[in-house]
Amino acid sequence: MSKRLLALSAVLAAPLTAAAAGGGGLDAPDISRVTAVKLYPGSATVERVLNVAAGARQAVFACLPAALDVASLRVDADAGIRVGDMSTRQVARELLGAACASPLDERIRALEDRLAALQAEDGGIETAVGYLNSFQRPAEKEGQGAAAPGMGDPGQIAATAQALTQSMHTALQRRHELLRQQQAIEEELKPLLAERKRIGGGDAKVSVVSVTLAAERAGQLRLTYQVRGPGWQPGYRATLDSASKKVLLQRQALVAQNTGEDWNGVRLTLSTGQPGGATEGPLPRPWRVTLRPPMQKNARAAGMAMESAAMAPRMAAARATADEDGAVPEEEPMPSFDVESIDSAYATEFAVPQPITVPSSGQRVSLTLGEQQLDAKLRVRTSPAQEEAAYLIAEVAAPEGVWPGGPLDLYRDSAYVGKGRFDVDALARSGLAFGRDENVRVRAEMPKRGAGSAGFIGSRREQSIARTYTIENRHKDAIELQVLDAAPVSEHEDVRVQSSYQPNPTSTEWRQQPGTVLWEHKLAAGATQKFSASHTITWPKDQNLSDRH
Repeated sequence: MSKRLLALSAVLAAPLTAAAAGGGGLDAPDISRVTAVKLYPGSATVERVLNVAAGARQAVFACLPAALDVASLRVDADAGIRVGDMSTRQVARELLGAACASPLDERIRALEDRLAALQAEDGGIETAVGYLNSFQRPAEKEGQGAAAPGMGDPGQIAATAQALTQSMHTALQRRHELLRQQQAIEEELKPLLAERKRIGGGDAKVSVVSVTLAAERAGQLRLTYQVRGPGWQPGYRATLDSASKKVLLQRQALVAQNTGEDWNGVRLTLSTGQPGGATEGPLPRPWRVTLRPPMQKNARAAGMAMESAAMAPRMAAARATADEDGAVPEEEPMPSFDVESIDSAYATEFAVPQPITVPSSGQRVSLTLGEQQLDAKLRVRTSPAQEEAAYLIAEVAAPEGVWPGGPLDLYRDSAYVGKGRFDVDALARSGLAFGRDENVRVRAEMPKRGAGSAGFIGSRREQSIARTYTIENRHKDAIELQVLDAAPVSEHEDVRVQSSYQPNPTSTEWRQQPGTVLWEHKLAAGATQKFSASHTITWPKDQNLSDRH
């Protein structure tokens, strides 16, 4: 925040601080500034520093965010400064006038000054165009063959007309440029004016903190407080170089805040901690079991209907709460720099090594937190029963350090592929997907189904299904192919499943998921390979089969 916005004028400071202290007269407060911010997802801890002169008995931190958590206020001082009581109050921003103006005012005034200068230039051009229009053709102004006033000898008419035409052209062209510039500034002003109105219009409040002290010598007073609303979100960018089989993984952070105070040149630390979350988890409730007395069918149905009716309001309330809690505010780049990652026992922090400015306008500032080059093993993966398409997968080892989950932008050979979700655990299991491989053709034949009876004198029913998939490699090089399919898994001892495959699969429990079949095959350039699976399911004749597939 600019100094102008942090200091109270001497006239305003005296009554304000007197009221905070119970009526005693006070000197105008020194200028405080934001020096450090620790940013969490959804909140921030802000540190302000105020210089204290020797002999000072009171200090005032003015124009603080109204949303600060009063219980989180803490004051520290240099040696030689003793701190006493601290009081906090809220006042209307408009009552403090220019001393506590919105931090957007300076930017708004600069744009308004530029707009006024453009409008003044446009007015001058309009006057000039009107003057040039007065020099119309002599035939229109003074009659055929007579020269217009001020044009001199008729022999000069041609040269004068050409000069007038050129001047008119230049003036009109410049006026059009001015119009475009005015429109651009007006568009830039709209969100700033709306934001100023939101944080500084009408009954908007600001906080003022007064601290009594005894300063034996000059030093600094530090005020820290928690404020809700600001936040940061991790983001990632993965770029695959298919020729070198390398993946460049970059981690980023999007930072935004609209607390009402600018963070200018502050030390910024990003933390994964959750200071606003619950401090203790729920405890288990007693678990009691007993036998329920038998109920008649109609009574049971009525009881279920009553239970369903009773549950409906609770489920609706739960959905409403989930919708409210899950609402996430919808999301300009800066020079790259390395960020120090600090792993504590309970959270991970990223300390930005250079001063950062984050304006209080909701503007999103993008920070690069670091990057790593990862070796990749390229696979082509397909699930033909779900989609006749193949996708390029880069299998990489989990990168070093802490990488919180977040949105992921994917690029393949400098071409944008799409968006995904970055998760270290999922990365280790299934790799990074870099879009569809159009040079691999996938075809799934129509499944062949059969039904009948089996067992002793037809005591069991039987169902069979056979599937065949054909994969063609149209690349000029061989590919590492992965074909995935689902096989039936029995969940009852009376349901029996027999499966056969051609060729034999690499695994029938891919990623520890029973029934997920994996074929791995190195497919040569221009080659075609078939994969087939046949399943036979039998169950008691007097039972019905539940097939959830």
